[in-house]
Amino acid sequence: MQKYLITVVIALYSAAVFGSGLVSDKILSDCVSEFNAADEELFKNEIDNSQALAFLRSNIPLFECPDSALQKTYYFRWWTYRKHIKKTGENEYVITEFLPKVPWSGLHNAIACPAAFHFGEGRWLKNPDYLKSYARYWYSCGKNVRLYSFWPAHAILEFYKNFPDIELLRELYPKMKENFAAWESEKLDSRNGLFWQTDNRDGMEVSISGKLDEKFRGYRATINSYMYGESLAISEIATLLGEGADAKLFSEKADEIKRLINDKLWDGEARFYKVIPYGSDKFSDARELHGYTPWYFSIPPFEYSDAWKQLSDSGGFKAPYGPTTAEQRHSGFEVSYTGHECQWNGPSWPYATTITLVALANFINDYPHCPWADKHLYFETLQTYAMSHRRILPSGERVMWIDENLNPYTGDWISRTRLENWNGEAWPKGKGGRERGKDYNHSEFCNLIISGLLGIRPEIGNILSVNPIVPDSWDWFCIEDMLIKGRSVSVFYDKTGEKYGKGKGLFVIVDGKTAAHSDAVSKLKVDLSQ
Repeated sequence: MQKYLITVVIALYSAAVFGSGLVSDKILSDCVSEFNAADEELFKNEIDNSQALAFLRSNIPLFECPDSALQKTYYFRWWTYRKHIKKTGENEYVITEFLPKVPWSGLHNAIACPAAFHFGEGRWLKNPDYLKSYARYWYSCGKNVRLYSFWPAHAILEFYKNFPDIELLRELYPKMKENFAAWESEKLDSRNGLFWQTDNRDGMEVSISGKLDEKFRGYRATINSYMYGESLAISEIATLLGEGADAKLFSEKADEIKRLINDKLWDGEARFYKVIPYGSDKFSDARELHGYTPWYFSIPPFEYSDAWKQLSDSGGFKAPYGPTTAEQRHSGFEVSYTGHECQWNGPSWPYATTITLVALANFINDYPHCPWADKHLYFETLQTYAMSHRRILPSGERVMWIDENLNPYTGDWISRTRLENWNGEAWPKGKGGRERGKDYNHSEFCNLIISGLLGIRPEIGNILSVNPIVPDSWDWFCIEDMLIKGRSVSVFYDKTGEKYGKGKGLFVIVDGKTAAHSDAVSKLKVDLSQ
């Protein structure tokens, strides 16, 4: 903890002396004031609303851009994220999914299903202690780490790229291998080499493809992609730790999983990754949004890129408050206000939207240019997602909101509407009680801005890649004072030089000094060891 504080003090001092003040603190303080004023603070964890501004000032990068909806949603999602930081002991924390205790959660109300997103988002906080503790939690909770599909080794390695701590990796490495072996024992079908999962334990209950098996099981691109990500991450961690034999073993496992995903789960006729029901060799006839999951880990060959055409197709996944979780042209597509309150057969889910946007950003960064899956599609989908963070109160007032599942045509939060009056009972306790989905922490947004839209991607070692995929119409943007590998990093673009008064073009500022510059928005690489 002391080492962390010294690092933060040095980074903050460097920023204060050489280059802070690009983004006005008033943007943050005005947002927090608005969010606090509109909030009914039903549940409190470590950092309540009265502490929100001070916490966010100390921990998050300040961001501004010409799109007010993106900017406001960015701060809103940080404001909600800090609500979920739960202290469980001396310097021990978890990140929760629901604020109220729900019956299906584990110790301390933690749930594995969205935990990788908690790492993806939380790695941009300046204090790494929350996620270090959270990483230890997951590898100490037995089978609960596998209660839902979850890719912890990959998520922790991404966190490591921001905050290199080789001793944390060394500590957790044996348990990472044990967890992978347990997945192989529990969910690997030796008949075809594929992992299977139920739609519910994939976090995607009542899916179209799930109904094809009596126990809702299937060989899904989701779980197989996650296991690819796990095997590749364990291989990379083994390399960092000097475990050459393990690095080779897990690299070979990754190669085989990748081959099976591309050979067996790709429907060449539908041009999409599909679910195969358990014990079958026939595809589901539905394209489902989670078919984009392989691109989250850059698994597919470029030849499969026509799958992305479905994201901009109104017969596919495009909708005013989408994307939808199933293609709209399918006969099983439904937006229902009866039955289970959480259905993945049509409604929009921020979880699935997150997977899709991370996957698309990776595609744009890792593959050749594709005209139907480029930065324009990314921005359009991100804008749609940002605008879904709203709720209209009975008074007609529109407030910022994040909940569970959306009506993709109206923006109504379906499960909230259902649970407010569930068969004549308001907010049943067995379903989680009053406002269970309020400030729901089941997805990302800030990371989609930072690593996706702004293209800020730390690599293993000392390299930082910056590859913004912002709209051509933007004349300026700035993300200020990120703590990456112990350095204070800011990135800004100023087309005319008049916005920030620091010069024209794209700048990467490290500890107050220009580390890289280009006249136009383009890809830059910075060695943070310099």
